[in-house]
Amino acid sequence: QVQLVESGGGLVQTGDSLKLSCATSGRTFSRYGMGWFRQAPGKEREFVASISWSGGVTYYADSVKGRFTISRDNANNKGYLQMNSLKPEDTAVYYCAATAYVSRRMADFSSWGQGTQVTVSS
Repeated sequence: QVQLVESGGGLVQTGDSLKLSCATSGRTFSRYGMGWFRQAPGKEREFVASISWSGGVTYYADSVKGRFTISRDNANNKGYLQMNSLKPEDTAVYYCAATAYVSRRMADFSSWGQGTQVTVSS
């Protein structure tokens, strides 16, 4: 399995930007697809974005399309989520996860980080 650690969360205002990072170790990161999910208080965890091992395929939730960008740096075993034009409804704990391929389904991801809190104030 691959181990993942998120960082970069924080408290920002509406319209601000944040870039989340996901540092990985263990199995070769470049062999895995990667995804970002989020969970707001009292809500189920939901898909945000995912990227294939090569970076050539990306998927986004409709709620973040055009505002968030997922990327990866296989040479440094890191993944990223650039979040622009943040809204209060983006407030959640954000998790990165690894999958054997690229997917939108939470069940397809076998390794998870501990999460990083993103809070967007209005």
